[in-house]
Amino acid sequence: MERKLHTVIKSIGLMTTSPEPAAVVSNRDPRSERGIALIVATMATLLMMALGTALILMTTIEATIARNYGNSSELLYAADAAAERAADDLASIPDWNSVLAGTSASAFVDGPPSGTRTLADGSMLDLGEMLNMANCARATACSAADMDAVTTERPWGPNNPRWQLFAYAKLNDMTPTGTINSPFYVTVMVGDDPSENDNDPLHDGTPANPGAGVLALRAEAWGPRGSRKAIELTVARAGASLGGGSPPVPGQGLRVLSWREIRQVMVPWTRGPTG
Repeated sequence: MERKLHTVIKSIGLMTTSPEPAAVVSNRDPRSERGIALIVATMATLLMMALGTALILMTTIEATIARNYGNSSELLYAADAAAERAADDLASIPDWNSVLAGTSASAFVDGPPSGTRTLADGSMLDLGEMLNMANCARATACSAADMDAVTTERPWGPNNPRWQLFAYAKLNDMTPTGTINSPFYVTVMVGDDPSENDNDPLHDGTPANPGAGVLALRAEAWGPRGSRKAIELTVARAGASLGGGSPPVPGQGLRVLSWREIRQVMVPWTRGPTG
């Protein structure tokens, strides 16, 4: 009887004894790895976005550099083409004194040598201001003293060229067939060769003068967004001897004595569409 009671009590004790609860890991437990995949994916996404943005910026910058380089090269070729066209017309003028006085001009013009011209982007180019800037580095009218002043760009004093507009028009109009497709406007100014020493820039020197039979040309090409290229060159009639030799013969072709690109920064002479 006692043994049976002991067995019953032991059984009751086993039934009432509850097991120890299992350890539960909290979501806030620092040992938990839940959500780490989301963090890694977010970081990877941000990294890819940064790399993509950098690649887009690099491509855009390279495209802009290539476009600007191409535009600069086209401007230089346009200025050179305008100078060649002006040289052809100069060769047919027997008396270059009329060119220096501004009474003879190229056939490549689009109106009187004054007023404004509209460029491809709608900005305005003032021919009078451009000419004044070349002669005395200011937009307003130049006096004789202004043009004879000795400056870094014009160090010859009374022999400084007094530029005259000789050719000016859209590059598209250079050929009658209209085969040129260009947004550029070109201008060519003509002046006496500064190597002359007669202090008379409005007349070509006598045959004994070192600059006799030589003219200076300044050709410029104007493009959209203020782009511009300019060159200067000196030309003489073919067959003429310089420095006191045989006088130039009108009607002969021209030869280029010097050529250079003007690289210094100049004051812009273009205005926006509203002026």
